Amino acid sequence: MSELLFVEALTRALGEEMERNPQVVLLGEDIGRNGGVFRVTQGLQARFGTERVVDTPVSEAGIVGAAVGLCLARMRPVCELQFDGFSYPALNQIITHVGRYRWRTRGTAPMPMVIRMPSGGGVRAPELHSDSPETYFCHTPGLVVVTPSTPADAKGLLTAAMRSPDPVIFLEPKKLYRHLRGEVPDGEHVTPLGVVRTVREGEDVTLFAWGAMVEVATATADALAQKGVSAHVCDVRTLSPLDEEGLLAAARATGRVVIIQEAPRTCGVASEIAAILAERAMYDLKAPIQRVTGFDVPHPYFSIEHHHRPDSARVLAAVHGTLEA
Repeated sequence: MSELLFVEALTRALGEEMERNPQVVLLGEDIGRNGGVFRVTQGLQARFGTERVVDTPVSEAGIVGAAVGLCLARMRPVCELQFDGFSYPALNQIITHVGRYRWRTRGTAPMPMVIRMPSGGGVRAPELHSDSPETYFCHTPGLVVVTPSTPADAKGLLTAAMRSPDPVIFLEPKKLYRHLRGEVPDGEHVTPLGVVRTVREGEDVTLFAWGAMVEVATATADALAQKGVSAHVCDVRTLSPLDEEGLLAAARATGRVVIIQEAPRTCGVASEIAAILAERAMYDLKAPIQRVTGFDVPHPYFSIEHHHRPDSARVLAAVHGTLEA
């Protein structure tokens, strides 16, 4: 095991998979000489050359479109989009080609690509640099959507994504890049896609979270423990397809559920999880499901973004509401 920052675990995953598989190529803006805006690809161009770590023009649609062509040539491209809000110009390529090509060609032309992007707020960034766009991708058939919350999962899930036969949208919580450090297995480490992670077991209330919100859920569980309340914390990890059986098991462990989501509230992943639990676990629930989310507004400027992002105070209020129901 090595003690790594979140960003270092991602770099290690990319480097090790490029060594293992010569079909893996990286492309994105400033990812070569500069190592990317968050330095995730730092040192990889010097190590693998300019033909495998490609600095592209400033065109997100061009990056993803080129990756479609690389997949047709039996390569495994890994795209980096500099920020979450910069993914919107690429939505045409992602929705009309990346998610559909395998279906369109009756399975003869899969799209084994990864589209990486920083996601979420908490780093005092300007407009279009702090969005949480997961719902757009989860609503698109043919895509796998993943977000890690620990350095070990950053490496393990990214490695699994690079080996997946399906296109994977890989959302990297930017607040965690240099904020979170943890143990990461040395050598090959693959975390299966589509499986939830039990962060801690509890008996009184279940907290569902993903990405940077897992840290909020864990801090809330610590605060509840001091008051004698036992919280079960579940890291969703793969947002599409959801691990329905894992979600149901976590909800049934306590019968009371609070779902924490950084993205805006309406039509979010939290809503889908709540619907699944209502459809399949209604008689196991002891109280209405609670959601703690971002608001249905553009992500605000950094001076007030702490009011927009869910925090422990808001989650504690929701927990107390469900415990009293």
